[in-house]
Amino acid sequence: MTNTESTVSDEQSRVDTNAAAGGAEETAYRSGFVAVVGRPNVGKSTLINALIGKQIAIASSRPETTRKAIRGILTTDHAQLVLVDTPGIHRPRTLLGQRLNDVVEESLSDVDVVAFLLPADQEIGPGDKRILSRLRADFAVKQDDGTFRWRIPLIAIVTKIDELGRQQLIDKLIAINEFADFSDIVPVSALEHDNLDEVRKVLIANTPEGPQMYPDDQISEERPEETIAELVRGAFLEELDDELPHSLAVVVDSIEYPEDNESGAAYDGKIHVMVSVYVERDSQKPIIIGKGAEHLVRVKKKLRTPVNRIVGGKAKLDLHVKVAKGWQSDPKQLEKLGF
Repeated sequence: MTNTESTVSDEQSRVDTNAAAGGAEETAYRSGFVAVVGRPNVGKSTLINALIGKQIAIASSRPETTRKAIRGILTTDHAQLVLVDTPGIHRPRTLLGQRLNDVVEESLSDVDVVAFLLPADQEIGPGDKRILSRLRADFAVKQDDGTFRWRIPLIAIVTKIDELGRQQLIDKLIAINEFADFSDIVPVSALEHDNLDEVRKVLIANTPEGPQMYPDDQISEERPEETIAELVRGAFLEELDDELPHSLAVVVDSIEYPEDNESGAAYDGKIHVMVSVYVERDSQKPIIIGKGAEHLVRVKKKLRTPVNRIVGGKAKLDLHVKVAKGWQSDPKQLEKLGF
């Protein structure tokens, strides 16, 4: 499929034509915040990582992976977008679930563009309708004829297009076009890197003019502790194949550099990264640890290079599994764990 098929609106085509006609005119710099929303497990984190070109958010085949509003920074010659990876909007079953929905609410409070992800391989369902209703309440005005006028651009990004044939995709795009009055509809496969350039182009075109907000080389707002904690949790999500990972919470307690060692004890010269991995019940600890600590060993090995890059040197990752009973529904525990 070419980049021109069903991706750019007539209005955007006019913008491109006018820009070309301007020739010598300097391209206006654009910057702003783009909220990436959708049901759980529609590919929000995967898309953001692909657009930026590096892993900013953990991506997993399991739903409800993202628990924070992680901000990835995409910088080009003429634009800078802050892509806000939000938790999937869903009906909460625990206090944690409600807190995640609150994170989405806060993320949407001051954005310039909304990218609404809809998977090509799934039917539009109640969850999508609930999200659309919420977006209309926040960003649209209902007109006399029953249609909605959006105050900010709403972009439909149709993910996982590699799962469909050509005619199936055409039918899906028609259905999405009828679902809401989107400013643009862009099909993409983040895993296959198909049509990513078009996604960047459309998001930038719909972002207002503004100044550069971050240095060229900054790709995230996250602190090293937050990034490492998410990497550890993501590694366990992939290591374990049951529902236990959703009972996991990870906190980086400290990052100690060799020059910070004041104990006088023998020191190995490495950067010590102390991490607590929390579960909800004592019976879950051995599942996390694994036979002969095999799960801990594999997670450490998998994350050795990423953690070294984050802390800027050779690191020793110390993982300690602890119990925080019923933390998903305990306000004090949630606060302690950063929610």
